[in-house]
Amino acid sequence: MSHEEYTFETRLLHNQHKVDPTTGAVSVPIQHASTFHQFDFDQFGKYDYGRSLNPTREALEDVIAELEGGVKGFAFSSGMAAISTAFLLLSAGDHIVITEDVYGGTFRMVTQVLSRFGIEHTFVDLTHLDEVKQAIQPNTKAFYVETPSNPLMKVTDIEAISRLATEIGALTFVDNTFLTPSHQKPLELGADVVLHSATKFLSGHSDVVAGLAVVKDENLAKRLGFLQNGFGAILGVQDAWLVLRGIKTLHVRLEQSQKSAIKLAEFLDEHPLVKKVHYPGLESHPQYHIQNKQAAGPGAVLSFELESEDALRTFLANVEIPVFAVSLGAVESILSYPAKMSHAAMPQEEREKRGITNSLVRLSVGLENPDDLIKDFSQAFEKVNRIQLVFERGE
Repeated sequence: MSHEEYTFETRLLHNQHKVDPTTGAVSVPIQHASTFHQFDFDQFGKYDYGRSLNPTREALEDVIAELEGGVKGFAFSSGMAAISTAFLLLSAGDHIVITEDVYGGTFRMVTQVLSRFGIEHTFVDLTHLDEVKQAIQPNTKAFYVETPSNPLMKVTDIEAISRLATEIGALTFVDNTFLTPSHQKPLELGADVVLHSATKFLSGHSDVVAGLAVVKDENLAKRLGFLQNGFGAILGVQDAWLVLRGIKTLHVRLEQSQKSAIKLAEFLDEHPLVKKVHYPGLESHPQYHIQNKQAAGPGAVLSFELESEDALRTFLANVEIPVFAVSLGAVESILSYPAKMSHAAMPQEEREKRGITNSLVRLSVGLENPDDLIKDFSQAFEKVNRIQLVFERGE
């Protein structure tokens, strides 16, 4: 039985980089060399300069390509480096159709950088295919999908968007950070390029910043490989090793966090102080069925809204277990405030248009016991209640 026949969980551990062929080491060696001696004047070896190729980084690139079902993987210095380099596949005069509530860093890149180079864009709610079709222009060359989207957890039908893209000869990019190949395989659904902030679930321990891309065909692999080498925003070897180590526990971490997220989403959905919960694991979610069709689960990230910014401030001041920070996908639960963190790059008017209100908070569920998190949230909500009662009485 070859490793290609193993289930996903087994392949996380038993792949082509399971054992170092030279020493038998069960961990990929960290190769720090920036340059490599060439033994032949006329024919250079596989490795010549660390930016172009490094054995440690290559191991990570091989592993993510196999897990996503693509032909080639690329490791970058951050999620935004991966996204920005993928955007360099486009040229001046091209047009992108993009998820409207996209991550703030991607929003900034598209609106303030690509626009300066003559690459146009239209933000659309990709869950409405009619609106997507209306947004297509003669020069549309790419669809940029984030599903579930950040932070409103909208779910885009990857297959449907990929079909539209194929009809007009455009590329489909999918940011798969929230679900990872453990729960969603965009290339199998027709996407051309899969992108990750590997900082999040893939590495999973809040101790590395990294980005990954995987492509589905050899032509794209050559084009993106040329850009990776030319642009040079490569992942360092220590960080590549940390991501490789994190990937080994990806499935158990995400499964456990997802179980807890479902429990927390149900608790929040029934709580009188919570105005709305955005989570594709709830049957009330508008794209619940699409999520079930294209993914192995709803993931471990959700967002919820309280009645007001003041109520949210009180809640965040009193909650004790989660870290209040940017980022997600870690062993510890992380509460984020999109308006001032992940989406601070998006002007307030644009945020409000998209429903990213000042009373919205995003929760990435970690590996704590979910009952402890529920108790903690309950006591914080109690404080919100008390303050509201005092205010209503005019005390």
